Amino acid sequence: MAIPDYIVGMRKHVGHDLLWLPSVSAVVRNDAGELLLGQRADDGRWSVISGFVEPGEQPATALVREVREETGLDVAPVRMSSAVSHPHTYPNGDRCEYLNLGFLCRLMAGTARVNDDESLDVRWFPLDRLPELDKHALLVIAYALRENQLAGYLEPGTTWDDVPD
Repeated sequence: MAIPDYIVGMRKHVGHDLLWLPSVSAVVRNDAGELLLGQRADDGRWSVISGFVEPGEQPATALVREVREETGLDVAPVRMSSAVSHPHTYPNGDRCEYLNLGFLCRLMAGTARVNDDESLDVRWFPLDRLPELDKHALLVIAYALRENQLAGYLEPGTTWDDVPD
């Protein structure tokens, strides 16, 4: 499912204006230590698997659903690894600010494949050979893979523009 019905309904009222939306991102590694990434259909960029949290849905449930919808893989959240907000403007001009919860996940079952129209490709990458990623994906990955097990966040007073590319 590309855009949830409730967001389509809101867009009828606000057009391309800014929406504040909850989202989740999954950092998943296979037994070889490779990282799962999806190539987005909307802009062609590689990123961690991410998606909307639907009304009434728990973030961990949304995470499992999004990974299954986009990649065909079953995962289990291990821990929440980050909580950050970040802006995003879609190619059609829709503007969003996401409150994103990142999760480190354990691969449970399945074979990675393009499973919906949101991705052009789904692939495992060695950590030392990642494709170009935006700063949100890099931050989510860094927080998930660091030794400190506490969820990462941007310090008070930090804006998204302060985060290095």
